[in-house]
Amino acid sequence: MSKKNKSTDELISIIIKGIEEVKGEDIQLLDLRNIENTVCDYFVICSGNSNTQVKAISNSVKKIVGKEGQEKAWHIEGESVAEWILLDYVHIVVHVFQKQTREFYDVEGLWGDAKITKISTSI
Repeated sequence: MSKKNKSTDELISIIIKGIEEVKGEDIQLLDLRNIENTVCDYFVICSGNSNTQVKAISNSVKKIVGKEGQEKAWHIEGESVAEWILLDYVHIVVHVFQKQTREFYDVEGLWGDAKITKISTSI
């Protein structure tokens, strides 16, 4: 996966930077570490206004994480339709949604026991 692993906190910061680069909106960090049987430690969730912006956010995250974090996503889902793209970095899973898709699936509501931190952006 990578030659030099970044800490989880550093990787989260890099991911958020990638989202902000292309004006991703409503960024939230869900801390899942205190919930039993989770597949990862954190979700980073954000929204875009169109499939073009969702793809741009995903590409920006991949580019910046690759360049600054020397990490590649372990698995990627949803790029062809770009309503919901999932980037799996093992301990951190990034969900990039179109707004209406995010509202429909309500991932934050499904993981209501998680500690949720809203990330303020400089947009």
